[in-house]
Amino acid sequence: MIQSMTAFASRTGSLEGTTWSWEVRSVNARGLDLRLRLPDGIDGLEADIRAAFGKAIKRGNVSLTLRIAQNDTAQQLSLDEAQLDRVLGALDSIQERAFTMGVTLGQPTTADVLNQRGVVLHGSNDGISAELAAAIKADVAPLLRDLVKMREREGQCLNEIIATQLSDIAGNIANAEAVIVERRPDMEQALKTAMERVLGDTDLDPDRLAQEMAALAVKTDVTEEIDRLKAHVTAATELLDVAQKEHHPVGRKLDFLSQEFNREANTLCSKAQHVKLTGIGLELKTLIDQMREQIQNVE
Repeated sequence: MIQSMTAFASRTGSLEGTTWSWEVRSVNARGLDLRLRLPDGIDGLEADIRAAFGKAIKRGNVSLTLRIAQNDTAQQLSLDEAQLDRVLGALDSIQERAFTMGVTLGQPTTADVLNQRGVVLHGSNDGISAELAAAIKADVAPLLRDLVKMREREGQCLNEIIATQLSDIAGNIANAEAVIVERRPDMEQALKTAMERVLGDTDLDPDRLAQEMAALAVKTDVTEEIDRLKAHVTAATELLDVAQKEHHPVGRKLDFLSQEFNREANTLCSKAQHVKLTGIGLELKTLIDQMREQIQNVE
């Protein structure tokens, strides 16, 4: 099934007075780019995430964030005695230095000491327990499953849009073929009028007109462009069919085909020499540009 590269998923959980929340976002990219923001203290979590996501997702810029917070009831305060000794020693040195220089300082309060960086530690000294770590790790699989489901839903919509655009492109190609048949008499008349305008009253040589018409026909022949456009429609349709039957990333191939579509449409417009055919070529370019915008999000 086609996957879009655009998706979002989130999960929350709580255990042992601790809550956590996951957020993962995916947008389009040339390859797979996993950007993880994870707290310390959970051994193996990053490796598990990279292994699971790398197996399920082939392309996309994926940003994943895990936030962990302890509830008020779980917060514990403790003293870093070594840091406390360093702070008290520094205060004592300051007092002695001030006395030597004849400066009188007020005595620091207990609050002053406790407010020094690193003296008071917030939270448990035990870190994240094995049970809590296991509960957080257990969220990785369902979080990834939610993300993939949204990518698949978005991918199904993209599949329908691109299939419709391919159908419209095929319809315009058929219209171009019909106009090509109509174009020859119009081109012959336009060439004849132009030559008469240049030659004035001089009789127009039928052989000369035939030669000029043959040269113009070669210069404006779009048979190859039409054939290539048809082949590209067939190839793109087959890619969509393959991707629908199995998880097979086709975004890069479709993007390449869209470039080739555009190349042929440009050549068709430059060779058209006919109002209707030029209009069809411009319509093809519009449809191809719109299709390529959608393809940019296909995995």
